[in-house]
Amino acid sequence: MNNYIRGLKSGIPIGLGYLSVSFTFGIMAITLGYTWWQATLISLLTVTSAGQFSGIKTMLVPGNYAEMVISQLTINVRYSFMSISIGQKASTRFSGLKRWILGFFMTDEIFAVAAAEKVVGAAFFAGLSTIPWIGWTLGTMVGALMGNVLPAKLLSALGLAIYGMFIAIIVPEMQKVRPVIWVVLIAVALSCLFYYVPVIREIPSGFSVSICAIAAAIVGALLFPKDFSDEEEAYDE
Repeated sequence: MNNYIRGLKSGIPIGLGYLSVSFTFGIMAITLGYTWWQATLISLLTVTSAGQFSGIKTMLVPGNYAEMVISQLTINVRYSFMSISIGQKASTRFSGLKRWILGFFMTDEIFAVAAAEKVVGAAFFAGLSTIPWIGWTLGTMVGALMGNVLPAKLLSALGLAIYGMFIAIIVPEMQKVRPVIWVVLIAVALSCLFYYVPVIREIPSGFSVSICAIAAAIVGALLFPKDFSDEEEAYDE
């Protein structure tokens, strides 16, 4: 129980941060035509910010299953690697069905906190995941309900908050790692092509997002390869 409470306390800042982001998601879902309970159910059962923002647009067009699969795999595959990494630190009792259930809650922020632990126990990870999950779901519900009563102009303004969140995530990395600037610029340029060029603008948004992300990452890896030799030597020592 002590580990669970410690996890709860560690998850409070994450949950508070998720309230504002999921509030925006709830508003966006309402503006796209979803009901408040549909938006809330999506957040309750997925807990993936970028995946949800992309998914609700794709779901508006029936039958786009291939687009949905490709875009969601591209956006969310990082969680698999995060789970593998945390799995290396998991205690012996954190195994079996517990990993399957608690792996559902893996996010960037939860991973960052869990990665700081020497050993990750099931109770701590459950506590760490509880508040963020509640915050993400509750924020979505409040945003969706408010979306039914707020003026259209205010909804449009609040809808821009999600772009501010992504900028806040990207800019610090651009400042720390200069090659990231070029990768971002490549992704932006490709995105503009998919938006403005008459022929390729017909490509569904889910596919265009995946193409831009993968292409920018490949070009960045080729132009700015990372040298791991120093890290390997330090590890050998």
